[in-house]
Amino acid sequence: MATKVGHGLAKVLGIKLQYRNPTGQEALTRGESVFSVSTADTFVEEEPTSLEWISQVAPTPRTFANWAYHLFPFTHWIGRYNGTWLIGDLVAGITVGCVVVPQSMAYAKLADLPVQYGLYSSFMGVLIYWFFATSKDITIGPVAVLSTVTGTVVLEAAKTHPHIPGHVVASALAVIDGAIICFIGLIRCGWIVDFISLAAISAYMTGSALNIAVGQVPALMGITGFSNRDATYKVVINILKHLGRTKIDAAMGLTALAMLYMIRSACNFGARKVPHRAKTFFFISTLRTSFVILLYTMISWLVNRHHRPTKDNIFAILGTVPRGFKAAAVPTVNKTVIQSFASQLPATVIVTLIEHIAIAKSFGRVNNYTIDPSQEMVAIGISNLLGPFLGAYPATGSFSRTAIKSKAGVRTPLAGVITALVVLLSIYALPAVFFYIPNASLSAVIIHAVGDLITPPNTVYQFWRISPLEVIIFFAGVLVTIFASIEDGIYTTICISVAVLLFRVVKAKGRFLGKVKIHSVIGDHLMDHEGKHAGRDQYDSFGSNDPDKSTRNLFLPISHNDGSNPEVDVESPYPGIFIYRFSEGFNYPNATHYLDYMVATIFKETRRTNPSFYPKLGDRPWNDPGPRRGKPIPIEPEKPTLKAIILDFSSVNNVDITSVQHLIDVRNQLDRYAAPDTVDWHLACINNRWTKRALSSAGFGFPTPQGDASGFERWKPIFSVAEIGGQHSAAAAAEYNDNEKELKRQRTEEARSRSVGGNKVDGNPHVHDTASSTSGSDLGQQLESSKAYGGVKLPAARVTVLHGLNRPLFHIDLTSALQSAITNVEMRGEGVVVKGVGTEGV
Repeated sequence: MATKVGHGLAKVLGIKLQYRNPTGQEALTRGESVFSVSTADTFVEEEPTSLEWISQVAPTPRTFANWAYHLFPFTHWIGRYNGTWLIGDLVAGITVGCVVVPQSMAYAKLADLPVQYGLYSSFMGVLIYWFFATSKDITIGPVAVLSTVTGTVVLEAAKTHPHIPGHVVASALAVIDGAIICFIGLIRCGWIVDFISLAAISAYMTGSALNIAVGQVPALMGITGFSNRDATYKVVINILKHLGRTKIDAAMGLTALAMLYMIRSACNFGARKVPHRAKTFFFISTLRTSFVILLYTMISWLVNRHHRPTKDNIFAILGTVPRGFKAAAVPTVNKTVIQSFASQLPATVIVTLIEHIAIAKSFGRVNNYTIDPSQEMVAIGISNLLGPFLGAYPATGSFSRTAIKSKAGVRTPLAGVITALVVLLSIYALPAVFFYIPNASLSAVIIHAVGDLITPPNTVYQFWRISPLEVIIFFAGVLVTIFASIEDGIYTTICISVAVLLFRVVKAKGRFLGKVKIHSVIGDHLMDHEGKHAGRDQYDSFGSNDPDKSTRNLFLPISHNDGSNPEVDVESPYPGIFIYRFSEGFNYPNATHYLDYMVATIFKETRRTNPSFYPKLGDRPWNDPGPRRGKPIPIEPEKPTLKAIILDFSSVNNVDITSVQHLIDVRNQLDRYAAPDTVDWHLACINNRWTKRALSSAGFGFPTPQGDASGFERWKPIFSVAEIGGQHSAAAAAEYNDNEKELKRQRTEEARSRSVGGNKVDGNPHVHDTASSTSGSDLGQQLESSKAYGGVKLPAARVTVLHGLNRPLFHIDLTSALQSAITNVEMRGEGVVVKGVGTEGV
């Protein structure tokens, strides 16, 4: 009833349910009428329906249950927590805690905030993250690049809204940043980070590291009088101009920086020389930051203890650090505050995502586990949403601390709680110690930390070997960061990467394929079809027309632009038949470029079927005016006429209205070119049911009539078939044949033994040999009664088609498509109307 109502409504509205049905018959009868059902099982492929699509994408109660279950990943493993895991988490948590305290204070200065806000951010990041984490290695907290971006926001807000404190702006930025990222994660759109290429990430990391390192040189050297927030090249110029104003701070900064690198080099050397002490050297190297800060804090206290605080100090020191969470409050988020950083919000979100997801994926691959990008967005979003309630500013994953945590042997995300306790202890117990930390030493810590973010030359060279174009993108991003800003560098690399991607999609170029006969060879021995060594005489089959089981056809680009040996002669499939492969999908951006190239090549290599298709000069179109007056129509007999086109859809997953319409237009254009004949369109390697539905709705997949519908000739399709299996399979038949051969061999031996020497056994003429007779009869009885063969003498293999009989011009591979095209072209040329069966391998 629903079908009748639908068809009636379509008739009223003038909707053509069959887009192209030239025969006037039902579509299902085309294939079934020419395929013998006595030799194979029939199969009619049903089209996917809209309701089926809705059922696949519509959420179900189970979908929501899975969503809620995966929202709290710690519930999956917390019940199996054990003592071994606890020891690993304690060591890693304490180690990271000793590193994060000095780093977070240094990074707070990058954010143009008092150092205690770095401690607040690091505490809330590691405390909250583990509830939602899918990575055991990531450490959330202040990082150099995001702190620099935050500092830019704070300074810009101070210019336009000087009455708003910097920490208020930073906290509001964290709330909005966290809300956006959390929303993206909750709707499970973490895949958006895949649009950011590795070249863009590397350029952003390298350019940012250079920007931050250069910006810290003035504080390292004690140079003042200019802004270190300018473009990197301007800061370098100002440093050189004011180098003579260097203060004694340089002694505390340069020596601290040298000591950090010396300790790391010494530990790396010791680990190589004494491998069994590598773990000890690792922990010494890891704690070098804390050791250097404590050492220079003690030196600063000894030098400045008799001077008035922050007034007559020999070099700049950190100053008073409040004890406890003095900034704990509800964040101020209103229209005015949001307007102060709205222009910087996209860069903040991108930086937060890039660092965290890139680091999490990297360490997941190293340590053999998989992260969920969407869930990681939820984790980092909630961390930034709740952190500002204690005064935190935007935080994300830290590369250096994550590497330390991984090498320290962390077992679960719960190690973040241990790190949070270490930070909490420092907030309440160590503010008096923090007072004398030299600013130059903190700058040395920052420079040393960001040095690891610079992409080494060897990695850039490997990029060049893989994709030279992306190296250009890399250097473009680095240069823009140096000569403009970090934000501009991020936008540049992402925009160029997307532009290159779109260019590749739009300008994707298809390839015309030809046929090559190949043989499998191991050493100097040919292989047969079963992978065994073939006989020596099979070498003679090269260049001959004899069928060879070790020979198969391969389809390669005729132009050899795939890197195949140009000395190999790639044969044209057949005169007038073209095989065309789409290289990078087939959608509206590239459909025109694909088909224009295909049509241009076909016109170049073929001739019009009927040169006098336009009897009058006035009938010719303006863009095909023909020869000059008085000149004959040129005929190129050496060129074939267009007969068939085979499209390889192996790289196509989806099509759209635009691409299919372009294909229809080209089909009509080539039909006019080949008139009075029509062009056969064979489509191979279609892997998506919706693609098949779209193409069949446009009239593809079915034979094209010759002339009007009454002149439709019976088609001769070639179907690909496969064994059904079970007792009727070829494997069962082969096993039966082997057993049958064994039975014959034993019966032959039995007969021979009876006829020799009076049936003697061991020299005794009176003893008959009954062993072979018994074994032969037993085997015969076993074969006859075996259920594996259905009690038949020799089972016949049953096969079925792989593609539906209702779409005879959709083929499983290029071989069957070419066979079908050639068969029907030759049949048409002989004027034969085929009414029998056309099957492959039946």
